[in-house]
Amino acid sequence: MTTRLLSTLAVSAAAALTLASCGGGDDAQSDGAAGASDGETASGLSLEEVQEAGVLTVGTEGTYRPFSYHEDGSGELTGFDVEIASAVGEELGVDVEFEETQWDAMFAGLESARFDVIANQVSITDEREESYQFSEPYTVSNGVAVTLEENEDITSFEDLDGATTAQSLTSNWYELATESGADVEAVEGWAQSVTLLEQGRVDATINDKLTYLDYQATENNENIKIAAETEDQSLSALTFRQGSDSLVEAVDEAMATLAEDGTLTEISEKYFGEDVTQ
Repeated sequence: MTTRLLSTLAVSAAAALTLASCGGGDDAQSDGAAGASDGETASGLSLEEVQEAGVLTVGTEGTYRPFSYHEDGSGELTGFDVEIASAVGEELGVDVEFEETQWDAMFAGLESARFDVIANQVSITDEREESYQFSEPYTVSNGVAVTLEENEDITSFEDLDGATTAQSLTSNWYELATESGADVEAVEGWAQSVTLLEQGRVDATINDKLTYLDYQATENNENIKIAAETEDQSLSALTFRQGSDSLVEAVDEAMATLAEDGTLTEISEKYFGEDVTQ
């Protein structure tokens, strides 16, 4: 990973990289309503309880490509997070059932025991760790500055000073761009940013590396490149109710096995073209 040269951006980059589930790569979503409908949080879940039930119920959006979505044609639920959760369930020796819900209701669904775990690119933050338990991370991502392949003037975030970037004004990437001294051209999302970049109307765009990799996995656009990466990283993990110690421990062991036998890398390369799990 490239070390960020502009140390004064540390706070901004860290804030930008705590996005939880930001479909499209630009706009952060909030945790929404927290807590069960009756205001009480269900107790934690043990490994023994899951094994006795024979099923692990997983909360996910089902509308968040490439992490959790329905395939065109078949309509089958699939995606990076879906495959990770399914592989973990197989290691635990239980079936996996998915409960689809909107992001704003995701944490309330976990707390009310509608499902046992969330698999939906939930970033680990200090605030969330006060309320939930997390597995070992299965997604690691940096913020990236993307330029045209031929651009040799921008190799760090410091080089964005005086340059023009394309950003959504409602995203944290906008904050990072302005802190870097860039002039910002407002856009609605990643696709428009790439268009303006290729038209030569902006010098760069800042976004999450996963957004870039997902785009390149399907488009293979040789006209653009990653020019710089933040040092700070966003870590996403499976999310559980507090008190699920034995279950989280077993899931971590399953993750370690899946990492060792290459399963995590295989799933990652399928969706992103490289390993984003470490």
